[in-house]
Amino acid sequence: MKKKAKKVFQEGPIAASFVGESIAKHQSKTSIGAHSIFMGQVRADEINGKTVCAINYSAYEEMAEKEFYNLREETFEKFELSCMHIHHSLGKVNVGEICLFVFVSAKHRKVVFEALEFLVEEIKTRIPIFGKEIFEDDSQTWKVNT
Repeated sequence: MKKKAKKVFQEGPIAASFVGESIAKHQSKTSIGAHSIFMGQVRADEINGKTVCAINYSAYEEMAEKEFYNLREETFEKFELSCMHIHHSLGKVNVGEICLFVFVSAKHRKVVFEALEFLVEEIKTRIPIFGKEIFEDDSQTWKVNT
């Protein structure tokens, strides 16, 4: 099921109002029986005695958008989804703000749980997105995904 490429990246954090509007838009899609959502939020991790206050995200945008498209196509082939939305922040995202929003819908709940886990894990390992943690003292270090 070929889907049109959608832009994934947006500058800055993903607003809670955007998440709410995304959910509301699906109320009219009556063939959908289940939704599952993942929201990644910047944590105030303590590293070497310093506390993270933000992450500055960057990416090889053209390459990343192409890989997001490939991942989207692969996911639609692997799972019987009705729709899928992926949004990721670029630039500075403060602690407590949302940096990744993944929203999948299908006729049945089991599919959305499996698809969402697959997507989030693949995003973390395949997509060339980089985060530089910014500490309260303005020092920075590259984030290591776990």
